Formats: sequence, C-alpha cells, structure tokens
Amino acid sequence: MPAVKYQKGEKVMGRWPGSNLYYEVKVLSFDSMSQLYTVIYKDGTELELKEQDIKSAAGFQARSRSRSRSRSPGRRRSRSRSPARTTRRSSSRTAATRLKDTLEVRPSPLVISTSHSYKLKPLLMCIFLLAGAYFWLLFLPAWVLFLIIQVNLEDPSLANFPPPLPPLEAFLDAQALAFVILWIAFQAMLYILPVGKLSEGMPLMSGERLKYRTNGFFAIVVSAVVVAVALHQGLDLTYIHSHFLQLAVATFLIATLLSVYLYVRSRYAPQEQLALGGNSGNVVYDFFKGHELNPRIKDFDLKFFCEMRPGLIGWCLINFAMALAEMKQQNLEAPSNSMILVNLFQLLYVVDGLWNEEAILTTMDLMHDGFGFMLAFGDLVWVPFTYTMQAYYLVRHPNPLSFPALTAIVILKLVGFYIFRKSNSEKNAFRRNPSDPKLSYLKTIPTATGKSLLVSGWWGVIRHPNYLGDLLMALAWSLPCGFSHLLPWYYMIYFIILLVHRDSRDMSECRRKYGSAWDEYCRTVRYRIIPCVY
Repeated sequence: MPAVKYQKGEKVMGRWPGSNLYYEVKVLSFDSMSQLYTVIYKDGTELELKEQDIKSAAGFQARSRSRSRSRSPGRRRSRSRSPARTTRRSSSRTAATRLKDTLEVRPSPLVISTSHSYKLKPLLMCIFLLAGAYFWLLFLPAWVLFLIIQVNLEDPSLANFPPPLPPLEAFLDAQALAFVILWIAFQAMLYILPVGKLSEGMPLMSGERLKYRTNGFFAIVVSAVVVAVALHQGLDLTYIHSHFLQLAVATFLIATLLSVYLYVRSRYAPQEQLALGGNSGNVVYDFFKGHELNPRIKDFDLKFFCEMRPGLIGWCLINFAMALAEMKQQNLEAPSNSMILVNLFQLLYVVDGLWNEEAILTTMDLMHDGFGFMLAFGDLVWVPFTYTMQAYYLVRHPNPLSFPALTAIVILKLVGFYIFRKSNSEKNAFRRNPSDPKLSYLKTIPTATGKSLLVSGWWGVIRHPNYLGDLLMALAWSLPCGFSHLLPWYYMIYFIILLVHRDSRDMSECRRKYGSAWDEYCRTVRYRIIPCVY
C-alpha cells in the first residue's frame, strides 16, 4: 500500500472546489478506499479533497514567489500546467451538494473552461448553475410583480391568470422612489449611531473577526416612535397600499444599482476579501451570487445592514399601513381580527430577530455568502414585498374569524414560536462556544472531524426543530386569510418546498461529512419534519 502523502494534523494548502484558489487547511483524515483527504478550512468548513487538490505549504509559497517574479502571461502558464483540469473532476460531487434554495440561492463555486478534456458531468453542472443565475435574475422580479398585481384583483383566483398589466407609466413614480430612499437613509442613520453592542462575527479565512453594531431592536423602537409622530402630524400611510407596485419597482431599482456597485467594487477588492462561492470568473454568475464577502464602507457593513434593517423593519411598516388601508376601504373603526393576528404574529417574528440580532452572525449568509444581487434583492425586495402578502390580501378580501378559530390560531403561533426560539437559542449558543461550561448538560455525538452533533434539548427530539417552528408559524400566518384563494398561502407552499430541498440536501451532505457518526445520530434522533425524503 502506498504511503499517505499528507498526515493527520498537517497544515497544507487546499484548493477550494470549483476555483483555482488555495487556502490553508488542516488534514483531519485520509480514506484509503475513496483516496480522499478530509480537511478543515479556517472558517470551519470541512470538505473531501483528492491529493492533486492539495499542495504542501512550503512548496506552495515557493511557487507563489516564483510566479510573482515571472513576467510570462498567466494564461500561457495555466495552459501548460493545466491544474484546473484535474481538480475540477474531484470537486464536482462536492459542488453539487452545495446548491442552495431560492431565497437563499447559494450555488457552489464554478470555473468556466474551454478545455477539450473537460468532462461532461462538470460541464453540465456549470451550465446548470449559470442557467440558474440567469433564470433567477429574471424570475424573482417578475414573481414579485405578479403577486402584487394578482392579489390586488377583485377576484385574485389563479383562474384569472395572467392578470391584466397596468400601463407602463404605472410602474414608476418619483415620489415612491424618494420614499424608499428616505426610508433606507433613515435606517442607515440609526445603524451608525453609537448605540447598542459591538458584536464579533465568526472567524474568517484569514482568522479575522469583524465587529458589527447590533442595535436592531433600538432601530425598530425609534422607527415606531417616528411613524407614530408622523401619523399624528397627518401623514397618510395608506399611500403604501395604493402605491405598493410603484414602491416595489423603486426598491427593485435601488437593489439593482446596489448590486452593480457591489460587483464593480469587488473587482478591486483584495483576494482574501472575496467570497469563495461568487468567484467563478463569469460576470453574470458572480454579479448574482456576490463576489465580495463583507463589503464595507469604513465600518459600515453593507451586507449586515441590508440583512436586518430596511427590509425587515419595512416589513412591519407595510403591514401596519395595510391595517390602516383595510380600515379605510372596509369602513372599519378598527382592523379586523384577521389583520390584527397577521400584524402581531409577524411583528413578533421581526422583533425577536432584532432582539437576538447577534445570532445572524453565525448564519451562512454572513459567514460564507458574498453580497450580490441574490442577497440585495432578497433583503430589500423579496422580504418586504412578499412576506406582507397576507396583510395585502386582507385589505380587499376580508375574512372574519370566529372566537374558537382565533384562539386555535393564536395557540398554534405560540407553540411554533416557542419551538423556533428555543431550538435556535440552543443551536447558536452551541455553535459559538461548544466548550462553554453552561452548555455542559447538552448531549452530543463526537465525529471524526472534531465537531460534535447536538442531540439534546429540541435537537434530540426531532431533526431541524427550528424548521418545525418556522413551519407552524407560517401556517399561523396563512390561516387568518381563509381558504378562498391560494395566493395568500404561497409562503406556506414555498416554505414546504424549501424544507423538502433542505432536508434532502442536509441528509446527503451530513452523511458524506460525518460518516458513521451521522448514522448514529439518525438512530438517536429518528423523527423528521419530512419523513419521506432521503
């Protein structure tokens, strides 16, 4: 049997799958059957690499110095040595498992090549990912516009598809654009105020930990006070309902301009500040996925700000405006019970997220995803203009609730929220510091990678209990709209599809990564939200 070239614990340079970028990794193990090394990157990502994807640290540094002194064109050198041709074959399986879902469309890194030796499967994967980027760039804005136009019809039944399009001038409104700009500027001002905690993010590839001003709860409280004062001064917030389409288009334009700015500035960013996933070399793909990981203007973190402020707090503002519009259109002295439930349920969700704002720093969005059109559109357009669809629907299509139905929906929401918050708190505390003495009571299953699988609390009852809580809350958001039409249930349907995809993806990825430890975990935690998917 040939000797293993790299030993367990050795620090080497590992190529990130689908790219020509190398980062320092530590060898965890070697599988003689598959001939794959399991390595861990500085940010905690664990992958399996072939031997040709790994270089010794000393040799890699020597080559880097030699390359920097050479004047020969990089293109000619890459053709002669062709390092990418061998490594792409080894990374195709890993790249495929990292394809994410719609709102969180996170395709793996890819490299476009004209090499004749490029194998069919990786080529098809590249075509698929590129086609996906083009598709979502066109589909996502069109879907938002469709929802707004269709739900506002007298009869929003899907039998009336396609809805009649308003004239072109109805899509654009200078006052709506000014309103959106003013709202984003106001939230930016609140974000930069020296109020609230300075929290540390997770370690980056370089080992650096960025600091974030986590004062989101302060921002929503101040926003509520300012809106109350504006109403007292005579501001008509029902403008948001009557100009909902124009506000969505204005926000889309701002998100697009922001995405262009993000891509242009990323072309001048240092290599170590680029995202691993949005570094394909294809302009459209990198524009969509996000080329730079943490774009900042001095200490102003653009990704973190957009993730938690204008869209999320704007969601609550829009819901409140819809309640006022319902009172106006239905001649009510107070909002209907259905509208009150939707407003309170979703307000609780947003306030909880802002109160626990520090937890977002451990998510994939902040840790791994670049900031491009995908996240900019999701944060600024998708969240405030699709998550408010239940309230928007109820303005023109009221749905009275009996007291027993109202009570049952409230109980469902509270149960879902408890499961969601409790399980997320357990996960975030364990992820930040598994060795914290306060977490010593938690039961875990050790893995060969050095990480442990949590099998305690809600995570010992069912796999992904946070998804279960989310699902129950989504159901409670939709029930107040009744069953007359399908569109107010779209979020529920979308979330179920999302769960099926995530469950299937997570199962295959975790089985590959953790091996026998994952089998033990599955025997310990048997229940799943989607029991039929493998």
